[in-house]
Amino acid sequence: MTAKVSVGTSAFMLAAYKDNPIPFKKVVARLGELGYDGLELPAFKGYGSLEDWPDTAARKKLMALVRGAGLEISSYGADLGPSPFYSNDPDVRRGYRKVFRESIDFCVDCDIPVVRVDTLAEPPVPEGVTYEDAWKRAVEAFYDDAEVAHKAGVVVAWEFEPGFMFNKPSEVLKMLEQVNHPNFQVMFDFCHANMVAGVGSRQIPPAETLPGGAVELARLLKGKIGFVHLIDSDNTLHDNLTSTHAPFGKGVLDMQALMTAMLDGGYKGPWWCIDLCFWPKAWEELEPSLNAVRGLLRDFKLL
Repeated sequence: MTAKVSVGTSAFMLAAYKDNPIPFKKVVARLGELGYDGLELPAFKGYGSLEDWPDTAARKKLMALVRGAGLEISSYGADLGPSPFYSNDPDVRRGYRKVFRESIDFCVDCDIPVVRVDTLAEPPVPEGVTYEDAWKRAVEAFYDDAEVAHKAGVVVAWEFEPGFMFNKPSEVLKMLEQVNHPNFQVMFDFCHANMVAGVGSRQIPPAETLPGGAVELARLLKGKIGFVHLIDSDNTLHDNLTSTHAPFGKGVLDMQALMTAMLDGGYKGPWWCIDLCFWPKAWEELEPSLNAVRGLLRDFKLL
């Protein structure tokens, strides 16, 4: 299958763009002009929130805009934070499931193949919730997510990262084992994988790393990678919260080795998504990032 390149559009709403987000229509037009194949859509107001596109009729307009620029939506970042699965309140946990189901309806209406989830809370665990309860509720929520999405033909991809709980390599592997659903996979972000497996950032002491860093983690996740974020890493955190998404060539990662690990691990794509989230000049990096990724894909005969 021919590879397709998308970009995470949350980059144009956060950090340096927070007070003056780039309008969604402008983003779509620019990606089309540059020759991107698609975009990753966050459930943020003004971009992909369920309020912006509340029903099938509205979503037809969204897709007319996207397809009119020659694009597709490669994945959707559901907004599950307001009703976190880890809450001690059963009504809040039911709210999580309701929003997730509504997000899957959105994916179906917009032909989106992958929905992104995360653990919603900073490490170690949310205040007032034990590690054991948070873990148990994550397993239950992710299994339910995977089952609901599977019935709709949508893959659930968990984006693990240093900024959210359960960020040790062993926890990532254990979560996959305990959820134990073929439709629950990981979203493998190169820089998050480096900060989790190579640096051990923001982990409950003692920090846990792997001798082979992100590449070794990718190999341990063989057959479990459902989506890929391509980006570099400079071994630092953004605002001491989560990984710095350094543009290609401004970090330390061995892209060839990571690409090899992705393919050896069975990732078939077709999507390869660039993630410039939090980079202060993400807009200026759109074209060079696309060129870098297409170069990588050509190296591996995927284009």
